[in-house]
Amino acid sequence: MKLRPEILRLALPSILANITVPLVGMVDLAVAGHLQGDFSSAAFIGGISVGSMLFELLYWNFGFLRIGTGGLTAQAYGRGDVEYQAFCLRRALRIAFISALALIALQWLIVQGAFLVVECSPEVRTLAKQYFYIRIWAAPATISLFAFKGWFIGMQDSVRAMAADLTVNIVNIVASITLALLLGFKGIALGTVLAQWSGFAYCCIAIKHRFSKLFLPPRTKTFSPKNVEKVLSDSGKRKSFDGDRAFFKMNRDLVLRSVSMIAVYIGFTVISARHGDLMLASASILMKLLMLFSYFSDGFAYAGEALTGRFIGEGSDEGVRSTIRGTFLWGGGCALLFLAIYGLGGVPLLRLFSGDGAVVDAARQFLPWLMLMPVIGIPAFIWDGIYTGATRTRDMMLSVVLCAIGFFATYIGGYYLLKADDVLAIHILMAAYFVHLTIRSVYLTLRWRQA
Repeated sequence: MKLRPEILRLALPSILANITVPLVGMVDLAVAGHLQGDFSSAAFIGGISVGSMLFELLYWNFGFLRIGTGGLTAQAYGRGDVEYQAFCLRRALRIAFISALALIALQWLIVQGAFLVVECSPEVRTLAKQYFYIRIWAAPATISLFAFKGWFIGMQDSVRAMAADLTVNIVNIVASITLALLLGFKGIALGTVLAQWSGFAYCCIAIKHRFSKLFLPPRTKTFSPKNVEKVLSDSGKRKSFDGDRAFFKMNRDLVLRSVSMIAVYIGFTVISARHGDLMLASASILMKLLMLFSYFSDGFAYAGEALTGRFIGEGSDEGVRSTIRGTFLWGGGCALLFLAIYGLGGVPLLRLFSGDGAVVDAARQFLPWLMLMPVIGIPAFIWDGIYTGATRTRDMMLSVVLCAIGFFATYIGGYYLLKADDVLAIHILMAAYFVHLTIRSVYLTLRWRQA
């Protein structure tokens, strides 16, 4: 079974949309890095980094809405179960709005609790709080977008998932630049709020025009998934389940996965903040450049997710095997492209983020680490998509728990054994990040072969 054209059809829209995702972060950091005012360039960049980190801490907990909704919807699509497809979206949006309203109500407590853990300069803390208290009002839209994107991918409709991302990211770029010129630092956060609600509006319109028939038939009885038996079993044994109960059981693993992943990425920012504003700015820029690759490779991961779920729903083992081969082939090509980008464009990319020579010079010494990302990262990201489509959530959770342990063990051990200064500490931090990716890649590869 040759799926390479189909993989590309599903992947390209996601890649095109994902290109704009790192651009948003780059623009936010670049705008902050060129602001004039009472704070230094490093402080403005640090304020954006820490403020964004707080939202990552919150929103990554809701990644299960994208992953769980996408995997289950794709399998329902493969079975031809129209009723369950609609049910997956309604349930996810209900959870999204209830959760978002809770976050808005608890925003003051969230900020106070976060800064009991996060150590940074008073200037960075002041700016991060300003950013948070504005951007929190986008929470209902932001969390709902997780559900919409997962559902579109599960429905094999990567074009509308792309359009939603493009809407959010283009509006974010334009609005953040415009509002920052008018309002200063606060305008960056306001631009993000406007962008998230714009994306939410697009998704509602897209559902009405493309998928309204799924939701129109009257319901005369309580939903009961038809033709659904064990979609979620790592052992392969089949057992019936109630829709909501199975969804939350699966998402228990995904929440634990999110917590472990948050620990790594938040730990990266928290640790770098302990070594001064200059090292925080340098590490933040390096992480944005690393994530640039992940956004490209995620396009093939999403294609793998959609096709794996569909073929499992159809009962086609050969389809699943062809999906794995095809996504790794395309992902390998993406890795080669980024080896060239990182090797040739490192310093020019740094200069896009800041006009401060001290920040650029500090970040330049960490550029060699970028070359590891395409080689080590591609298996981790591609396998994530395959496992999501297969709804093998327990393995996904265990892989990231092991990653988090490896990350912190590497940093703590290296830092104290080498008695590191600030610069060496960031080198050790980068090494710890790649240890975590290596563990994830190796574990998921071995577990799939054992299944």
